[in-house]
Amino acid sequence: MVRLDGGSFLMGSEDALAYPEDGEGPVRQVRVEPFLISPTAVTNAEFAEFTAATGYRTEAESWGWSFVFAGLLPDDFPPTRGVAAAPWWRQVEGADWRRPEGPGSDVDGRADHPVVHVSWTDAQAYCGWAGLRLPTEAEWEYAARGGLSGCAFPWGDEREPGGEHRMNVWQGVFPQRNDAADGWRGTCPVTEFAPNGFGLYNTTGNVWEWCADWFTPGRRSARGGSYLCHDSYCRRYRVSARQGLTPDTSTGNTGFRCARDA
Repeated sequence: MVRLDGGSFLMGSEDALAYPEDGEGPVRQVRVEPFLISPTAVTNAEFAEFTAATGYRTEAESWGWSFVFAGLLPDDFPPTRGVAAAPWWRQVEGADWRRPEGPGSDVDGRADHPVVHVSWTDAQAYCGWAGLRLPTEAEWEYAARGGLSGCAFPWGDEREPGGEHRMNVWQGVFPQRNDAADGWRGTCPVTEFAPNGFGLYNTTGNVWEWCADWFTPGRRSARGGSYLCHDSYCRRYRVSARQGLTPDTSTGNTGFRCARDA
């Protein structure tokens, strides 16, 4: 894990990209104590060690289904229930962390990809087994910024400096066409892109990461955006961006990384 000395930093954003309704602002000075945080999200291989040692079953496994992005399903996939406000999410029977796109899929060749289809409750269970915890939102953002102040991304303010892709997000027309110019249509390995100034990988894009805090009553905070973020509808691939999800939410673009006290 990466040890960070902590200290005061400017948390949040009020710039043109921010979502005030998400509580990104106001920008405020926040202090964090020294802590340790994983350089990457928890991988499929790491989560497999946990389940093998404990016999743990995720909430998606217990329910028998989870939400999968429709664009990752076969063209002839039978119609299933979607999310009213986000019809690109499809309820898929048999989808879980081992079968991210449902029956017929697996994580072979994706041992180093972030585990997905894990709820906040599942993430807490893993942390308890590993002797770790979820980071607070303040710790997460402090770490995600990599020592930079006031920047939109872990490397600065330009999303693709010099035309270089530095995170795994959607390119094309959402949700109809993903050009995958960054090389990925779904998740990518947890170390696929260059780390930030603190040595952390993929703190924006790839998968949303659960944090310890409440977002609003009944919803836990998640940070960082995912491979589905696109500026036409969701600019939440920035270090200050946040969203709230019910603790039992299980989707194909949500994972987590771990922290612990220094």
